Amino acid sequence: MSDALQLILEDNDGTQLETSCTRFAVVWQGKELWVQAVGDQLLIGVDVEEGDTEYANLLLRPQATNLVSLQLEMEPADDHVHGPDCNH
Repeated sequence: MSDALQLILEDNDGTQLETSCTRFAVVWQGKELWVQAVGDQLLIGVDVEEGDTEYANLLLRPQATNLVSLQLEMEPADDHVHGPDCNH
């Protein structure tokens, strides 16, 4: 299974732009919410700011038809640098 995400971005006037990527972020309330596929899961993680002791990841997993599971994982904040083998 590919970790590439196919995105459809839509403007207010309905104009759509299709693209693909392996990871993207949405800035919401001043925080970067990073989204990426990890195997058969969709991982949603929040950026870490100086002084944070932990951060949250949301894992969305497909289940039976029309069902998904959602799991919240708390991770310790460290000086982690995202790289090609990073899972968040």
